[in-house]
Amino acid sequence: MLLSLAQWLQTTYPEQLGFLRVFQYLTFRAVLAAMTSLLIGLAMGPWVIRRLTALKIGQPIREYGVAEHMVKSGTPTMGGVLILLGIAVSTLLWFDWSNRFVWIVMLVTLGFGAIGWVDDWRKVVNKNPEGMRSREKYFWQSLIGLIAALYLAFSVSETSNLRVLELFLRWVQSGFSNDLPPKADLMIPFVKSISYPLGVFGFIILTYIVIVGSSNAVNLTDGLDGLAIMPVVMVGSALGVFAYVVGSSVYSKYLLFPYIPGAGELLIFCAAMAGAGLAFLWFNTHPAQVFMGDVGALSLGGALGTIAVITRQEIVLSVMGGIFVVEALSVMLQVSWFKFTKKRYGTGRRIFKMAPLHHHFEKSGWRETQVVVRFWIITMLLCLVGLASLKLR
Repeated sequence: MLLSLAQWLQTTYPEQLGFLRVFQYLTFRAVLAAMTSLLIGLAMGPWVIRRLTALKIGQPIREYGVAEHMVKSGTPTMGGVLILLGIAVSTLLWFDWSNRFVWIVMLVTLGFGAIGWVDDWRKVVNKNPEGMRSREKYFWQSLIGLIAALYLAFSVSETSNLRVLELFLRWVQSGFSNDLPPKADLMIPFVKSISYPLGVFGFIILTYIVIVGSSNAVNLTDGLDGLAIMPVVMVGSALGVFAYVVGSSVYSKYLLFPYIPGAGELLIFCAAMAGAGLAFLWFNTHPAQVFMGDVGALSLGGALGTIAVITRQEIVLSVMGGIFVVEALSVMLQVSWFKFTKKRYGTGRRIFKMAPLHHHFEKSGWRETQVVVRFWIITMLLCLVGLASLKLR
């Protein structure tokens, strides 16, 4: 919005307001987006926490969980609304409203946030730590993920929504052929010009898995004070760098990445997410004054997955977000092994002392702050590895 205003003022008063040309620079607007969302979060945080406390929206704690966490019972949850508020306002202020990629990321983010809102609300009203039933939650996640995947399958390779529609109609008229332009191929990091053609259906399936999977993985990671939000900030910021590269015809050509017009504008969203995340961390650091809840975790994970698909960095996301991947795998392995051993031996057995993985380390004697900070350090190292793929190819 402010970009359009600056362009109009610059055109109307070129001599007096020529300095407004600076708003055309993507990096400048990204810095302002981060600052805006950070200030919104810090300013609104105390009020949001007071409102959540007054409404008695407290986090219920599972009785079979870590004993030390029982003192957190009643801590305000649904604090993810603070993050979404900062992201939405800041992004709308500083991004180019004609950019289709930012809009689809916003819709996925807010859609998953709405699912998380309903889940958190049921936990609070019904005093049930489980919240929304898994099948119901998975259905709505799948619906949003598939709609986004179908759109992105034809959007990544084209330059406008009109061209997207034309490509989609050609696909239907061809009898649903499975070919897509090379830009939609799965990129293999750390190697030159090697990619795997996915085709339409392969792209849709992969995109669906990435978006829904990353959403649930971040949600599973959000179990300790500050554990999920800082990796989200780091991974999101790194993806912003990739968005800037693939959205630039110069940098993408030099670094042998596919040029995706419009993807660079996602840097604004990533910057806003980083600022909002840091503001939330101010109140979420141990001992937490507020938890983000599913409304924050599901939406942020969905946003990371969608950005990774647009920038063609699905594999790099799995590297940089390795903590999210391992946390999700620990739950899958624990549940699968427990069910298998219970069916075969009559008694369920566990691989970890408790899942997700961060609780296993707590049960092993690590303090909460030790787990959190060490997971942060690991994520920082993984993000550096992911960023190294920009040049080491």
